[in-house]
Amino acid sequence: MKTVALLRPLSIPSFPSRPHYDCLPRRTNLPVSCSSHWTESPIKAEDSTGTRSEEYRYQFYDDWFLALFRNKMVKEVGWDSERAGYDGLIEVANRLMLRRTPSESTDAAVRILRSLFPPFLLHLYKLLVSPIGGGKLAAMMVARVTVITCQWLMGVCKVNSVDLPDGSSWESGVFVERCKYLEESKCVGICVNTCKLPTQTFFKDYMGIPFADGARFQRL
Repeated sequence: MKTVALLRPLSIPSFPSRPHYDCLPRRTNLPVSCSSHWTESPIKAEDSTGTRSEEYRYQFYDDWFLALFRNKMVKEVGWDSERAGYDGLIEVANRLMLRRTPSESTDAAVRILRSLFPPFLLHLYKLLVSPIGGGKLAAMMVARVTVITCQWLMGVCKVNSVDLPDGSSWESGVFVERCKYLEESKCVGICVNTCKLPTQTFFKDYMGIPFADGARFQRL
């Protein structure tokens, strides 16, 4: 995501806007492209139609995913917060950035993501799944797994269809109603260096799904 990548904290409003992430291939090497755009539509407030944004309802497995991710992050950082749940996770993410350069924070976050998977699983996915259909199957699988496993981290999200330059479309997009991680951290630097860039690197280098970067972070 790289139209404008701001690596310093911005003033985040009380009700962040809606990011939109699209994963689609390009004709050159069929990478996955992610773009995010923030509008000024407030979340949790009624819009002009009187409707409210959907609230994510926790599933029974979300606590397990949170605990696993936090445990891996704590091992990398060497420190844990006394706060429980998501609030503690955000404090550990802040500590991950402490006394590290942006690139060092990104490298650390990539190691955390790698530690969540058995090494052989990532190798097999890159070797056997990513080449299928020019990357279509891999991109669609990643979108669906993201929606199933990561809403506790990002907030409400859903798979959507992405129109391609050749007129076809793949259901490989992920639409995020509101970025909970960005909202709770209140820091674009944490979002970029511990989530966005590490995720792109992880998918590209360890799962064989390259990303074309196109994120824009705007001050509201």
